[in-house]
Amino acid sequence: MPHVTIYTTMICPYCSRARHLLQRKGVVFEEIAVDHDREQMAVMRRRSRRHTVPQIFIDDLHVGGYDDLAMLDARGELDRLLGSTDAG
Repeated sequence: MPHVTIYTTMICPYCSRARHLLQRKGVVFEEIAVDHDREQMAVMRRRSRRHTVPQIFIDDLHVGGYDDLAMLDARGELDRLLGSTDAG
């Protein structure tokens, strides 16, 4: 399974939704909290070229935020990116 990274903050409802979607799919992911870590926030901004959370990566592929993740899931494309043969 690919390495999934999600940049989050504690108070972000979209971060919670992204975590729950990934957990529901059984995805083990690395969560990097950026709310009190300027260095990690700068890394997230460089990698994603965005300033909002969550920012989600599958390996080096920038998926985007929660809406992007949910759209991929609705289209059935998320399972392919995750290397899953199960549709959920």
